[in-house]
Amino acid sequence: MKAVQFSEHGDRDVIEYDEFPDPTPDRDEVLVDVKAGALNHLDVWTRKGLPGLDLDMPHVPGSDAAGVVLEVGEDVTRFEPGDRVAVSAGVYCGKCEFCRDGEYSLCVNYHIIGEHVRGVHGERAAVPEDNLVEVPTGVEWETAAAAPLVFQTAWRMLLNRGDLDAGEKVLVLGASGGVGHAAVQIADYAGAEVYATASSDEKLSYAEEVGADYTINYDANDFAAEIRELTGKRGVDMVVDHVGAATYPDSIKSLAKGGRVVTCGATTGPNPGASLNRIFWNQLSVIGSTMANPGEVDDVLELVWDGTFEPRIRETLPMSETASAHELLEEREGFGKVVVVPDSEYDG
Repeated sequence: MKAVQFSEHGDRDVIEYDEFPDPTPDRDEVLVDVKAGALNHLDVWTRKGLPGLDLDMPHVPGSDAAGVVLEVGEDVTRFEPGDRVAVSAGVYCGKCEFCRDGEYSLCVNYHIIGEHVRGVHGERAAVPEDNLVEVPTGVEWETAAAAPLVFQTAWRMLLNRGDLDAGEKVLVLGASGGVGHAAVQIADYAGAEVYATASSDEKLSYAEEVGADYTINYDANDFAAEIRELTGKRGVDMVVDHVGAATYPDSIKSLAKGGRVVTCGATTGPNPGASLNRIFWNQLSVIGSTMANPGEVDDVLELVWDGTFEPRIRETLPMSETASAHELLEEREGFGKVVVVPDSEYDG
């Protein structure tokens, strides 16, 4: 088969689309004929290399994909050939104390398909049964591929870890990205008053289309100062910050007393100043969140499948142009997700 792959960490020029051994499903795995995949910033960091990340090379990246079941392992009970499925990339052991308590994303052996183990950006992929969800007939492959990782992440961040209530004020940073545009929609769905930042007026207009009540161009304005002005110096109840060191200080400044920052990533760096004085004096909370539990995945994807939420697609490219897809993410071009399709499936 053909698959996206790299044999060493580095810049975009390490990415190839070439022959790769056909996957063979284990007893608990499903062989999927991939119709579409989608990129996340995680793919960029995996390509560049992360501390402690020791991959078997060549590595096939990709945490998001959707397609048709070709074959199932002998222990598989939920799927059969011909079923439409999408990948939910968080892998858990099912046996540790956290898994037994239903908190699968806290599993001591938790890892992510495409980051820690071989991913799904190829013509075919062997995926554990527990990491697949059913895709209803009528849902576009691009939608099915683009939704799972970012919408499950945003859903758990806002509703489980962040405990968002209707009527609260929420600031979503980087609202044009995958997690950001999902978070705007989920916050709006939950009845919050939504503030969103992005780097251009075009991106901000898209954020308004998907549910933002107020928008801030962070390239032109100090977003913490803008939030203070828009809220009458009160601040917001929650900041959704997946950007990291570059935004964390202003995220803390944007909070009302008793507010919370919820984070699922640190694109610009993991170690900002702690701002402990503001945290204790204003009784703030900084809350981490990673991926989601299976029930949360089911809940949010049901709302994607029925059209309540819409993964916005900024570009669809053949897998042979995955390097260009990485460039779109790194240069922050466009709004929403970048989809890649096997060249054999791509119709231009």
